[in-house]
Amino acid sequence: MAAEVLPLQAVKLPKGPATASAEQNYWNSFTSPLQLDPSQQSSPVTYISFPAAAPSNLTVSPQELFAVTTGSRVQIFSSKTRKPVKTINRFGVDDIAHSGNIRRDGRILVAGGDSGAIQAFDVNSRAILKTWKEHKQSVWRTEWHPTNLTELMSCSDDRTVRLWDLPSDKSTMTLNGHQDYVRCGTYMPAQSGLIVSGSYDQTVRLWDSRVGGNAVMIFKHAAAVEAVLPMPSGTAVLAASDNTVSVLDIVAAKPVQVLRNHQKTVTSLSLASNGSRLLTGGLDGHVKVFETSAWNVVGQLKYPSPILSLSVISSNNEDKHIAVGLQSGILSLRTRLSGQQKALAREREKEMKALMEGRIEEYDRAKKRKRGKGWEKRIRGKDFTGEGADIVIEGNARGRVNKNRPWGHALRWGQYGKALDLVLESKDGDARPQTITVLTALTHRSALRTALSNRDEVTLQPILRWLIRNVPDCRITRLVTDVALQVLDLYADQLGRSPEVDMLVEQLMQRVKVVVEASQVAWNVMGMVNMLSVGAEAGDAALE
Repeated sequence: MAAEVLPLQAVKLPKGPATASAEQNYWNSFTSPLQLDPSQQSSPVTYISFPAAAPSNLTVSPQELFAVTTGSRVQIFSSKTRKPVKTINRFGVDDIAHSGNIRRDGRILVAGGDSGAIQAFDVNSRAILKTWKEHKQSVWRTEWHPTNLTELMSCSDDRTVRLWDLPSDKSTMTLNGHQDYVRCGTYMPAQSGLIVSGSYDQTVRLWDSRVGGNAVMIFKHAAAVEAVLPMPSGTAVLAASDNTVSVLDIVAAKPVQVLRNHQKTVTSLSLASNGSRLLTGGLDGHVKVFETSAWNVVGQLKYPSPILSLSVISSNNEDKHIAVGLQSGILSLRTRLSGQQKALAREREKEMKALMEGRIEEYDRAKKRKRGKGWEKRIRGKDFTGEGADIVIEGNARGRVNKNRPWGHALRWGQYGKALDLVLESKDGDARPQTITVLTALTHRSALRTALSNRDEVTLQPILRWLIRNVPDCRITRLVTDVALQVLDLYADQLGRSPEVDMLVEQLMQRVKVVVEASQVAWNVMGMVNMLSVGAEAGDAALE
C-alpha cells in the first residue's frame, strides 16, 4: 500500500510585537461610522449632550436620546437607530443656539442662545415652556441639576453664572466673580451643592450655592478655560485650557496633573467606561483616550476637521457610541456593535457585494439552502457516549493524495521555480505565511538556488519586493538573508540592464541600511542598560 502524501505543514512564526495594544483595539472596535450634517448648512456642531441616568422611580427612560446643537437648531437623536427623531428650531432668525441639554427624564430640553435668552422646550410637542432673558450677552452653557428636576444653571458671556428654577420667572441666584466670558460650567456630583465654572479670565471657580454667591475655591490657569468636567468621585475636576488638560484636586486645592498630549486647543471632555477613561477632543482633530489612574494615553482617534464637541454615549453601563461634532458641520457617530450585530453587518456586506457583482440570485439560493430531510431524526435519540455505536476505521485508499495547494503539487514534483512563483502570486490572506513555508522547504531541500535561477527581469521583481517588505522582521532574518545572498550572487553581474530591477535593489539596500542602524542603536542601548544594572548591583552589594 502506498503511503499517503500529506500537505506541507505551514511554518509557524513566533508572535511579533503587537502593532496596537488591547486598549487601542477596543477603541478601534467602534466602527460602523455614520457622518451626518444636522444643520444641513454645514454649521459647526458645537455641543452634544447625553442625559444622565434616570432614577429608578421614573417611568420614562431617556437613555436612547441625545441632543446635538448646531447653528440655529437642536436635533434630538435616537442612540438605537442613530437617526434624528425631533428637531427644535424655534430660535430667532439671526440667533445661534448653544448647549441644548435634555433633562434626565427625557421630557424637557433647555438651550441658550446668542441673544442671551434661555428657552425650555417640551420634547414631545416642541412647544416653548419658559423663556428667561436676564443674561445680557450670549448664553454658552445650560445644565440641569443632577437630582432636582426643576433646577438648572447657565453660563454667559456677561461674566455671570445664574441658577434657575423652572416654575420661577427669574433666576434664583447670580454668581459673580469672573472677569471675562464664562463659556463652561456644570454641577458637581452628588449632594455637594457645589458648582464649577471655567472662564476666559483663565480661572476655574468652585461655587457653593448654599453659602451665597461667592467662589469658595479658585484655580488659575495660563490660558482661557474651554471646558470643565467633574470626576465621579466629586473630589477632582478636569479643566481644558489651551492645549492642556489639568487635573484639579479639590481636597488638596491644587492641580495634581497636567496632560499635554494635544497640539492645539482642547475643546471638549467626556468620561467613558464608568469613569475609568477620559476622552479629550481638540482643534488638532484628535481624540485622545486617557486612563484615569495614572493619566497615561491608551488610545486615540483621528478626525478630518477640528473637534468642537464630544460625548461618549452609554447603554447599560457600556460604551455604545462615540459622538463627535466637527467644525465642518459633520456629526460623526462611531458605534461598537455586539456579536449579533456584527454578524448581521457582515451578512449585509455579502448581500451588497453579491448585488453589485450581479450574483444576487446565487446568493439568495445559497442562503435558502437547507439540510436534507430527516437529519433531525437521525440526531435525536442518538446516545453519543459510545454505547451501541459501530466503530469503523477506514484505511487509506491506495495512492490517495490529500487535498493540497497548487504550490504544494509543484514542490512534490520538483518544480521549485514554479512553486515559488505560485506562492508569490497568491492573493489570499495567507500569502505571506505560505511564502515563508515554501522558502523554508526549498532551503531544507537545498533547492533554493535552483528556484531562484534562470529568471528574467519580470519574474525577479516579486522576489525583490518580498525581500524589501520582510527585511525588518527579526523572526525570519536568517531566511531573508539566505534568499538575498543567493539573489545577489546569481544576478549581480546583470545589474544596470533593467531600471526596474536596479530601483528595487537600491530600495533593498536602503532598507537594509535602516535596519542595521536600528540594530546598532539597540546594541548601544543594551550596553548602557547593562552598565546601569551592574552599577546598581555594585551599589546594593556595598550597602550590604
